[in-house]
Amino acid sequence: MNVVEGNGAKIPAIGLGTWELRGRACARIVEQALRLGYRHIDTAQIYENEREVGEGLRASGIKRDDVFVTTKVWTSHFKPKDLERSAKESLARLRLTDVDLLLLHWPNPQVPLADTLGALARVKQAGLARHIGVSNFTVALIEEAVAACPEPLTCDQVEYHPYLDQARVMEACARHGLALVAYSPIAKGRIRNDRALARIGDRYRKTAAQICLRWLVQQNVSAIPRTSRLERLQENINVFDFELSGEDMREISAMGSASGRLTDSGFAPKWD
Repeated sequence: MNVVEGNGAKIPAIGLGTWELRGRACARIVEQALRLGYRHIDTAQIYENEREVGEGLRASGIKRDDVFVTTKVWTSHFKPKDLERSAKESLARLRLTDVDLLLLHWPNPQVPLADTLGALARVKQAGLARHIGVSNFTVALIEEAVAACPEPLTCDQVEYHPYLDQARVMEACARHGLALVAYSPIAKGRIRNDRALARIGDRYRKTAAQICLRWLVQQNVSAIPRTSRLERLQENINVFDFELSGEDMREISAMGSASGRLTDSGFAPKWD
């Protein structure tokens, strides 16, 4: 499968997001995804499904080293000792000796970023995470994090889809060799009813969602769509047998604006 590179990490271009997947259904969808050819699974402490993700990984029969596993530390665990303990707890739930990528889930201005990044770097140095990175970081926060972190950062995981312009964050990532990983890459399902994307899809015999995911892949972005349906799993990974024209890429990019964000919260940073 295609990969996206970020400071030494090779992140599969399409992965499975597991937000809101719980219990046996989560374990089953992870197992099915891996058997279909997915090699990138994304979870987080706050999703409360790390245990089930680990179960799905083991049930799939796929070798551990063939799967890129990401989890994220929640903001209440950003003090150095809390972060190191929290990372070990994630590994215990996953029943893994390390994860491929450990991310800070959101910025937390209540704890000095340099302290948190120092602890994140120590987790990597201790062999608990092969790579480390950030999520929901703005351009200013990326600059601050890269300057403060003793170890190279691999990526910024952010919301990104055709309705949200992320050009500035992409430029900042490129400047520092970070990969961009897109969550909500099909805009929480809204893409499926988009007439313009459906029209482009007709030309390639692909769905609107496949067009959207291909648009991300061609920008060298890794996308982690979430689904609980087997047919969607197959659809979402079947985007490597065609290429969008430059004109189609530009048309899709023109849909984006700063107001297209779907995930926001009271603790979010001041977005670019």
